[in-house]
Amino acid sequence: MSINTQQQLFFEPISGHAFNKDLSQIVVSDSSQTTKILKKDKTGKYKEDKVLKQHIERVTSVDWAPATNRIVTCGGDRNAYVWTYCQESDEWKPGLVLLRINRAATFVRWSPKEDRFAVGSGARLLSVCYFEAENNWWVSKHIKKPIRSTILSVDWHPNNYLLAVGSCDFKCRVFSSALKELSDQPETSPWMPKLSKFGVLLAEFDSNNGWVHGVKFSPSGSMLAWVAHDCSVNVVNMNNMDKVHTIHTNILPYMSVLWLTNNSFVTAGHNNYPDLYNVDEAGNVKYGAKLDVTKETDLQGNLSAMARFQKLDEQGIAETGTRLTTTHLNAITELRVVSKDGGNVTAFSSTGKDGKLVIWDVGALCKAISGLKI
Repeated sequence: MSINTQQQLFFEPISGHAFNKDLSQIVVSDSSQTTKILKKDKTGKYKEDKVLKQHIERVTSVDWAPATNRIVTCGGDRNAYVWTYCQESDEWKPGLVLLRINRAATFVRWSPKEDRFAVGSGARLLSVCYFEAENNWWVSKHIKKPIRSTILSVDWHPNNYLLAVGSCDFKCRVFSSALKELSDQPETSPWMPKLSKFGVLLAEFDSNNGWVHGVKFSPSGSMLAWVAHDCSVNVVNMNNMDKVHTIHTNILPYMSVLWLTNNSFVTAGHNNYPDLYNVDEAGNVKYGAKLDVTKETDLQGNLSAMARFQKLDEQGIAETGTRLTTTHLNAITELRVVSKDGGNVTAFSSTGKDGKLVIWDVGALCKAISGLKI
């Protein structure tokens, strides 16, 4: 059984991707002004089906709400659009979003209940958007203080009312996002000991000396993990927020983080492959394994002198050259959940600057890597 399936979607870098509910379609931003919707054909490959054209600058992030079947996109033109499918015309119609920002939008995510979404930006603020039926548009409320730089990543708590934010000021923060306009009534927890108004800072963690590239709550919501540009992996437990468990790696920085279970998560970034980390109940982090099993190939092989010359002439590969043995051939920019079983992730996807989509089978990885514990 193969540990992954891969497809070369584009030859341009992929800045974001998201699947629909039954995985039959995927929305992808290929670092251009347009967003592509690809549909799975009979062979299992994704082929271009629709093109969403509304942004006038590069699309930076996308997300697909599986239950309501709505797509949200944001871009360098300081705009965001909510796309709704019209079955009669077989088209995706864009909806207006009033972001009210003066810098590029960088990251967007739907909330678990899909009644709102959050947009990070270079304007040093977070926009939480909800639908206003009277005017038929999406309006936003801003969280500004104490954010001091561009927001690079956002994640929603499973309860729908808390937001984790990672930014370029070396901080990971947790805010209340309860909206009185939607009559929110969040429950108290160690993250929110008492009911707090919208935008209240609930927790702030220092990420040493690096931009925070990725943040993610665990499935239970009790732990928060983030990765930073100082090559660190960080985890904090809501029951002991004074203690941040940090691992300083000796490899290139990670860009994204994704929990597989309540006790394990994967990270990926500039090393071109995903890594597994395990967490105990106290929040202690331990490196698990590299999740990319590749076979070393001999560049020389059994080629004759003539065959070597032809290969050098046609492909420009010198005999003394090196070849990447990882599945991805450039940095991984995003990790996504593909399927779950009982709350645990059974498959996840990765996209990167090489234009590839790779779907990783967790069960196959456990069989291929001896001693792997997830």
